Amino acid sequence: MNNKEKWQPLDLDGVHSTPISDRKNIVRRDQFKDLCDPSASFSEWLSSLPDILAAGELRAAAEAVALSHEAKAPVIAALGGHVVKVGMGPVMIDLMERGLIQALAMNGATAIHDLELAMIGETSEDVATHIADGSFGMSRETAESFRQGAERGAKGIGLGAGLGSWILEEKMPHAEISMLACARRLGIPATVHVAFGTDIVHMHPGVAGGEMGEATSIDFRLLAAVVHDLENGCWLNIGSAVVMPEVFLKVVNIARNLGQKLEGITAINFDMIPHYRTSRNVLQRPVERGISLIGHHEINLPLFRMALLQRVEK
Repeated sequence: MNNKEKWQPLDLDGVHSTPISDRKNIVRRDQFKDLCDPSASFSEWLSSLPDILAAGELRAAAEAVALSHEAKAPVIAALGGHVVKVGMGPVMIDLMERGLIQALAMNGATAIHDLELAMIGETSEDVATHIADGSFGMSRETAESFRQGAERGAKGIGLGAGLGSWILEEKMPHAEISMLACARRLGIPATVHVAFGTDIVHMHPGVAGGEMGEATSIDFRLLAAVVHDLENGCWLNIGSAVVMPEVFLKVVNIARNLGQKLEGITAINFDMIPHYRTSRNVLQRPVERGISLIGHHEINLPLFRMALLQRVEK
């Protein structure tokens, strides 16, 4: 008998149906909200979002950070470079100045974009154009500033503080939009975690690997000290798919190795697409609760800021 003769269309007459009233559902009408008027306030607009999927996660993220703030537990923002390139530095600065973010952590690219914006009000060079003639990443002022930051940082303050100090000392014309300068001015930790060979400044002969290694090592231990007290706090992973998730996993492990339980941590991941390391090393393995907000930073972060400020005001 061939397969054509072996299988015939299944007779469904014996299938049993059940009353819809017995069914468990995950969407209910009471999760829907009334539409708001075009002239509505942000608070009214926020209240009009359905309590479903990302809208619910947005509220949950704001609630988690607000609760950590009220409990005086740390809220740490870990950043990738794209966050700065789409103009979200001022959002982070505002939240730092309001006391809602107590520490920053970033990879080398984030620090470079932040520095260049402070220096010239521009960043993110046209790679395709400049790599054709070998001039990509060869801006001398960027490399010199990193050299200065690493030199200062290696003396004990760390790379982030060294760069922030240099921006302020040089009175860079756009320092007000620099997260590194803001953190230094406010006296809060801003750590830079360098993976050597990944950043443009590493191509310059004047940038000493020894000093940068020492400065970023100090920053790693500084971040470990902040995460040591992260119980009931929040870790915001914003736009970093590899470096900052890996750093987070290690500093959490150090804290627990030293006897801290680190219970009640909420990790919130902001990114444009899901990634393996963020899902495992941020939202699952090291924390009690994970919240994911997928979408463009230039839309999600201003929405999150406003949702958080609304919640804190209440």
